Amino acid sequence: MQKHPYYGLGLAALGAMVLTPDTLLMRLSGMEGLSMLVWRALALGAMFWAIFLATARGPRNLQLLLTRPGLTVIACQSANAALFSLGIAVAPVAVVLLAVATMPVCAAVLSRLLYGEPTSRATWITMAAVLFGIGLAVSGKGDLAASPGAIAGALCGFGVALTLGLSFVTLRHAPALPLMPAMGTGALIAGVCGLALVPAGALTEGHVLPILATGVVILPVSFFCLSSASRHTAAANVSLLMLLETVLGPVWVWAFLDEAPTPRMLLGGGLVVASLALYILSTRRRAARTPAASSLSKYAGGEARSAEGAKPPLS
Repeated sequence: MQKHPYYGLGLAALGAMVLTPDTLLMRLSGMEGLSMLVWRALALGAMFWAIFLATARGPRNLQLLLTRPGLTVIACQSANAALFSLGIAVAPVAVVLLAVATMPVCAAVLSRLLYGEPTSRATWITMAAVLFGIGLAVSGKGDLAASPGAIAGALCGFGVALTLGLSFVTLRHAPALPLMPAMGTGALIAGVCGLALVPAGALTEGHVLPILATGVVILPVSFFCLSSASRHTAAANVSLLMLLETVLGPVWVWAFLDEAPTPRMLLGGGLVVASLALYILSTRRRAARTPAASSLSKYAGGEARSAEGAKPPLS
């Protein structure tokens, strides 16, 4: 059954909204980077595989996990899980999220380089507006100095942007690849690697429940929606909507940890939300016009063919 043109954008918006409290729960856990990685990655991987085994019907196509697209998605998921947890542990959240915000550019460039997928002018304009808004939102914070931790966090965030962008682009061009096993395998690999490196006893330091909530609920729901959306709309569109986490994440922290956002954060966040809203509405209008134009073309072609096939009038 053909999906509505707005279906992919709706899935991406849902996934992005579910993801917004992720950094709040990571803060509430009080854990180190490797400990967060182990809990989050193992829980996420186990959830994806459990859901897949319980719901899969018919051919499971697990052999596709060993193809180039399958291995690419697995590697991207492993790298993303490791880099985000480590980045949040060593740097201010704003630094990491600002670096992750470069994902639309990464996705658009990768789509063009790897598959020749065109990126519309409206998408590039929206990217520029969104990145400007995010830069404005975090520019008022005093902890963005170029310290070693901040630089490491920015590099981790950029790595997340690059790997997620590559994952979304790959999934869009590999529709037969089983999504949950690929992402679950990547997460399990990252979790096992973290488990081998984490110091003894560190896994129980801090609060386990918040970090488990990210691995059992937030990450499976959000990543499944976002990765599924990449099969129904351009990867750059999914990446744009994921930027909502960068803006709304501090709002969750404000609500629960009483860290009020600065005026620049509010202004930049408003610019991001407004830019995304205008982009979605313009995409919807373009999608609505395309079928109408196609129908008109078919009607005109049918009229022409009828006229050509009609018999001349008798004299």
